[in-house]
Amino acid sequence: MLQRGAAVTIEASPSDCEVVFRPSDPPRGGLVAFYRPDGGPLPDGTGDRGEIDVVADAAGTVRTFPAMLLRPERAAESLVRLAGGTDSARAWGLASRKALECVAAGRLLPGLDAAGGDAWRIGPLDGRDADYLRDLAAAMPPSAYAIPVESGTGIRMPDPYRLLRAFLDAVADAWPRSAAARPTTGHDAFAVNEPTKLPAFARTAAELARGRDEGWGPALAVSLEPDGRATGLARLFDRADPSRLVEPAEAGIGDAELRQAFQGVARRINWGPIRTLGRSLGLSVPLEAHDLGVLLDGVEDDLRDLGVEVRWSTRVDRSLVASLRIESAASGEQGPALFSLDGLLDFKWQAACADRDLTEAELDRIADAAGPAVRLDDRWVLVDEALRERLRRRLARPAPLEGLRAALTGSTTVGDAAVPVSVTGSLADLRDRLTDPEHPGNWPVPQPAALRGVLRDYQLRGLNWLRTLASMGLGSCLADDMGLGKTITLIALHLHRQCDGATSGPTLVVCPASLLANWAAEIARFSPDSAVRRFHGPGRDLDNVGKDEFVLTTYATMRRDAEALAGIEWSLVCADEAQHAKNPAAETAKALRAIRSGARVALTGTPVENNLTDLWAILDWTTPGLLGNLSAFRDTYGRSVERGDPEAAARLAAILRPFMLRRLKTDPGIAPELPAKTITDHPVSLTREQTALYRRVVKDTMTAIREAAGIERRGLVLKLLTELKQICNHPAQYRKETDPGKGKSAKFELLDELLDITAAEGAATLVFTQYAQMGHLLSTHLSRRGIEAEFLYGGTPVGRREAMVERFQAGEMPVMLLSLKAAGVGLNLTRASHVVHFDRWWNPAAEDQATDRAYRIGQTQAVQVHRLVCEGTLEERVAALLGSKRALAETVVGSGESALTELSDAQLHELVRLEETR
Repeated sequence: MLQRGAAVTIEASPSDCEVVFRPSDPPRGGLVAFYRPDGGPLPDGTGDRGEIDVVADAAGTVRTFPAMLLRPERAAESLVRLAGGTDSARAWGLASRKALECVAAGRLLPGLDAAGGDAWRIGPLDGRDADYLRDLAAAMPPSAYAIPVESGTGIRMPDPYRLLRAFLDAVADAWPRSAAARPTTGHDAFAVNEPTKLPAFARTAAELARGRDEGWGPALAVSLEPDGRATGLARLFDRADPSRLVEPAEAGIGDAELRQAFQGVARRINWGPIRTLGRSLGLSVPLEAHDLGVLLDGVEDDLRDLGVEVRWSTRVDRSLVASLRIESAASGEQGPALFSLDGLLDFKWQAACADRDLTEAELDRIADAAGPAVRLDDRWVLVDEALRERLRRRLARPAPLEGLRAALTGSTTVGDAAVPVSVTGSLADLRDRLTDPEHPGNWPVPQPAALRGVLRDYQLRGLNWLRTLASMGLGSCLADDMGLGKTITLIALHLHRQCDGATSGPTLVVCPASLLANWAAEIARFSPDSAVRRFHGPGRDLDNVGKDEFVLTTYATMRRDAEALAGIEWSLVCADEAQHAKNPAAETAKALRAIRSGARVALTGTPVENNLTDLWAILDWTTPGLLGNLSAFRDTYGRSVERGDPEAAARLAAILRPFMLRRLKTDPGIAPELPAKTITDHPVSLTREQTALYRRVVKDTMTAIREAAGIERRGLVLKLLTELKQICNHPAQYRKETDPGKGKSAKFELLDELLDITAAEGAATLVFTQYAQMGHLLSTHLSRRGIEAEFLYGGTPVGRREAMVERFQAGEMPVMLLSLKAAGVGLNLTRASHVVHFDRWWNPAAEDQATDRAYRIGQTQAVQVHRLVCEGTLEERVAALLGSKRALAETVVGSGESALTELSDAQLHELVRLEETR
């Protein structure tokens, strides 16, 4: 007895083994035999050793060979994994795949074997399945079905199609009989391996078989004549062989009975030709172009769902699919100039269908066709309306970077549908250079000789990446994690560009005011021979800007002096913390776009601060047109990706990957010397005063929200969220008071405990808050406790900021308070080994950037991150949301508070309600 469920491994080469299937009754008793016609050794594996009789020649000679015999379901597992092998092994491998697909899809019918025992069978099979099996049977070599069958004229081989059906039934009959089947069904029938007699089930099994897998069913045969006439013919199909169509007389069924079947279908499907077939005296109906269109547009699937097979004549080609190919319209030899943006303008679409390109005349014929059937050469092709509309719009000239976008994703959107795209020529070369760092055209360069210091390997790779994109006239976004050296990489790019007269020139760096000093210091450190000018504050000027000079300015100054900055011919413009220009309609973004340069580089650790519009704004500055216009981008990618659509995210990533370089400190080999980082959430309970305030605000504001609509409702929701977060921080913040002694806050008490511990350790601490008012309250509170601390926020003058950072780094104060927005970027505060997030912001990436003020290259101590969260409140639920958002942070984030304004009243109440805690 063979043991079902044993693992099967075939280690010898199966290429020497022929494979045959010997059916049985019940079906699960069938065996698959692996044998060697030359009598050689059999493959090793778990299975019975035995013998198999095979038909050796056309005369019907039977020979017996040693064989390894496997149960059909286990043989199927092995056969689908085989690579190569004999023709018979490959044929049964395909049959095994089909059998397992049917089992996985639940296509199982209960029935009885010849002795009245339980037996599963595959069914029902539709026309497509039958076509596949018939094609496979026709292609099977005789060695795959050389099982002897006795007949009146002697020994013959079985019909391969029927043998394939028996094999599928054998797999189906064996697979459901697992150890779990008996306790699941509560009965041995169809569950255990040994046959179970079920005489009472015989009639039901026969009716199931007749209705599902035996007998005849109605079919609609669609015929297209050379003169363009289309006809629908009422026919019958063999349920055991759905590819076989016959007229009613051949099946022994009257015309009236067939019409009655179509009448029943017509009651479920409102399609004129079916109604006509149901009441007509004939068995055919003419099909107009409109009828064919409706049939293709869903009725065909509806008919099959009701058991009516739809068969198209052999003159009809349904394999027509449209794709677009972009090829250069320019003639002559392709040179380096074609790798510029100007070269991309000279491309046109070329449409291809099925196995060949379509001519202009054929495209016009499809576009102008009145219906879905179009005559091409000697065949009819069926083109649905959506496909025809795509082809009507096929020849619209691509926008400057539309061709590149299509080349990177392999598709483009025409109307509302994605159309496959292939590219050739120089655009294909450009795509390969962008996607393959090892492409011969991307020759690496060493670090510039003028650079003081040594670039790390990943920084040198970043330099080469920036240089490659700039050489092709394309911008870039270096989005490395904070602290990985984006500044030195940009300085190296500036020095590299000075080595070539065609790219040399001054570099403009636009950054937040708090980073001016840091940029000046880094340039003095790594490129001491470069002139540096701060274009900021009173007396600023742009007189006699040197060819290799760095000019540093702020976003605010750039906005005010946009015209003067636009008058300089810059070699390179760098937007540091580029998320400051994330609003494309704001004056800051407009001013940045007006500045001409040979290359554009965006630096940011937060390319997506709130939603994908931020990302679009950054890349539309670096490489205008790459992502299309904002409205189309939101329709095509933004909403789908932010909802978590993996396919849309993959398409967007394919476009972004060549133009955005993102490395994290946690990536292998990036910063192995960094110490550990530990993140701890500290839950705290609201004080009695905070609890009362929280409940009152929820009750009063939710009442107003339920009665409001539109922009008024959204404003009320944002007000509610802000007030609840302020109450969680401290009642004084909610009341707009300046004295933290008026009221109690659980967070203040916990912060006091944490700072006592860090003081005892002699450690330095950063405390971040998103509210300037909260920072002032904390400053007053710590001062009363005798803890020296200073508060850096948006209103702190630049000179004062620099002095604060120097004092903290020098160890002159143990605590530094910082506004998350003003101080979350650019600062180097590696003396701190503790980071406290007093309140949570809506974007986990922004919190990470704030933490990176301490956790960055140069940090030698383990960093502990403390996040304060009020239990049972909005803060706790937002923390859970941020956890799920972080999983998608490298691709998308939601739209922060603004997304919560779209919640229903019930959803909003669930978010903000106060949950009792112990």
